[in-house]
Amino acid sequence: MNIVILGAAESGVGAALLAQAKGHAVFVSDRGAILASYKEKLMQAGIEFEENQHTLARVLAADEVVKSPGIPEKAPVIQALREQQTPIISEIEFAGRYTKAKCICITGTNGKTTTTLLTYHLLKEAGLKVGLGGNVGRSFAEQVIADEHDYYVLEISSFQLDDTHEFRPWIAVLLNITPDHLDRYNYSLSEYAHAKLRIARKQDSSGYFIYNADDENITRHFQAALRPVMKMPFGMERRADLHLAGYYKAATQLCVDLLPGYYSETETINTAQSPLIGEHNRQNVLAAVLAARTAGVGIAQIEGALATFRNADHRLQAVGEVAGVEYINDSKATNVEAAWYALEGIKTPIVWIAGGTDKGNDYSSLLDLAGQKVRALVCLGVDNAKLRTAFEGVVPHLEETQSMADAVRRAGALAQPGDVVLLSPCCASFDLFKNYEDRGRQFAAAVQELRPSESA
Repeated sequence: MNIVILGAAESGVGAALLAQAKGHAVFVSDRGAILASYKEKLMQAGIEFEENQHTLARVLAADEVVKSPGIPEKAPVIQALREQQTPIISEIEFAGRYTKAKCICITGTNGKTTTTLLTYHLLKEAGLKVGLGGNVGRSFAEQVIADEHDYYVLEISSFQLDDTHEFRPWIAVLLNITPDHLDRYNYSLSEYAHAKLRIARKQDSSGYFIYNADDENITRHFQAALRPVMKMPFGMERRADLHLAGYYKAATQLCVDLLPGYYSETETINTAQSPLIGEHNRQNVLAAVLAARTAGVGIAQIEGALATFRNADHRLQAVGEVAGVEYINDSKATNVEAAWYALEGIKTPIVWIAGGTDKGNDYSSLLDLAGQKVRALVCLGVDNAKLRTAFEGVVPHLEETQSMADAVRRAGALAQPGDVVLLSPCCASFDLFKNYEDRGRQFAAAVQELRPSESA
């Protein structure tokens, strides 16, 4: 088969290597420049590629196209392929054809990476042969070449799900659905919700669907997409109207019922040793624990592994304490809901650093929390007018800055011992930084710069 790969980053190069390993003719095309490390991989494998262009004749000659998730449907090359009805699939769909391993797939607007990493950690610490892939870790397709694992834990975005057709997770996890990336879905929350629900649409009675029953958008939209799968709803509290597979009976006491609706025995798992902060992370832990228990990981193994988990950087990450003030890097919080989770999860007074490239944010949901918890707001952005308008009169003190070093210095000066300085921007990073990782690294570096002056 003649397979063309569009996009030559982690997923595209992995798909190209797998396609070649399975005997297909492969051509890789990227409209931008290809990173040197990926180019080296392609050259070593003898795979033909082009960069900074799509040669349409070569692309349109494909029997099938594997598309990187970042390429939008409206891209001219995709429109041309659709016109001649060339099949377009994602790396996830392609790799799924070549493995018999059980796939645990996790999606949601917020919390995907944390839940994926934690689920992987729980399985790995229990001694299971497990791979990590999708939006995090190594390419799923590249791992499938050797296919040494019994399980894969995959973080999957709506963009990746858009181009899955026959892919069937063993366990599908849906954490939440809130407005995000709506420009890719005709500004329709319903279209976006149905993209997320593609994770479960091919499941059958041998599969498990773990979903957040407290999320209104999931409960509104999921019935239409659901197949005869073992439903495992979870929620923060036990409910009279629905048998939950997981819920909390106390702050750190999690109840699990692996056969909800069948009045099976309820197990209790202690989550006190988990280092994760905030209500949203209690939901993430619940989902990960349900997936791990379904995969056969024991209760004692789960409790032990929770204590040793280290989350990905830039997600409510403690980066230092200076003069009794704790500094928390939540640079990944690029939307309002993620910032709400951060503000909600911290129980001490906060000096909040926020701002950046506004994505049409409505800050109204943050006003009550900010009024209760935020001692001062340091606005960090090229244009802070919208933030100022939203929070003036809500927080006691508000000021502006346009450099991270200055923002951290000002926040440190405004904080009192016992406070938290929280970077949780609510916004994209592109006005002052390369990306959210760059923003988070600059925050951590600026915190380290505070130390000498404090000890002098």
